Amino acid sequence: MLSLDELRACGLSRNAVAVRVARGSLHPMYRGVYAVGHANPPLEGRFLAAVKACGPDAVLSHFSTAALLGYVRWDGRHPEVTVLPSGTRVHRRIRVHRTQTLDPQDVARYRGIPITSPARTLMDLAGSLDYRRLRRAVRQAQSLRHVELRQLTEALTRLGPRRGSRNLRRILATGPAPTRSELEDVVLDLILGGGLQHPDVNVPLVLAGCRVVPDFRWPSQKLVVEADGAAWHDDRLSREDDAERQALLEAHGERVLRVTWKQAITRPRETLARIRAAGAPAAGGRTGRSIHDPPDPQARASSSSS
Repeated sequence: MLSLDELRACGLSRNAVAVRVARGSLHPMYRGVYAVGHANPPLEGRFLAAVKACGPDAVLSHFSTAALLGYVRWDGRHPEVTVLPSGTRVHRRIRVHRTQTLDPQDVARYRGIPITSPARTLMDLAGSLDYRRLRRAVRQAQSLRHVELRQLTEALTRLGPRRGSRNLRRILATGPAPTRSELEDVVLDLILGGGLQHPDVNVPLVLAGCRVVPDFRWPSQKLVVEADGAAWHDDRLSREDDAERQALLEAHGERVLRVTWKQAITRPRETLARIRAAGAPAAGGRTGRSIHDPPDPQARASSSSS
């Protein structure tokens, strides 16, 4: 992906660029930006083209950066780019955001693309996502080890109140929860809403030289809860891996409980009672919800498990 300035730096005149466009070796993406060789570059190429079209200080941002980093699923919308007030370039098929503040700690690079940092991306994303989708994005960023709570807290303080910051603070108040799927979100909500102690979430163990990552674990009780989501566990190899992992955990004295999407969504009370009966500890210093009044995951979940 090359801008007109980059092509001219390579010795090509405007006329030479026009000739290559006519021949099909350069493909216009946006005004002054060209794809080399392929008329339909991959998503990363389209993102890079959008950034180059908006000037040297532009960065990919908001939903586009979140999709690039794997916090949300890309839905085909126009790329989003953030520029400083001095950046005046506007292009069709690019959503341009202007900001007064783009500090060095708010900028990063990913696979050669200038982007907003993970913390800044989540701050910006908070203004357009509802609470549940924002929480999933934050937890996914934590799961990928892209951001820590202290970095998000610092960004909230430094950038000040803005749209969505209240939801982000609510999410941070629940503590670190780097879940990897919507089902894990639902199960963790069930655990915490039921007055149980916050478990370790996706914290690796090394057992007999093998690295094992339980979904949820209370170390003192040696109790593991595994969230069985279809996207992670439905093929034969995944089921075999699950069985081997469970056998390894149990061989080292861990108790393993498995919770499916159907159990968590349609039978939350029974599922919570089963987790309690297995020895999950109550949260210290508070009574929590009654076992007969768990949070209603069905009301929060709008789609089936991943």
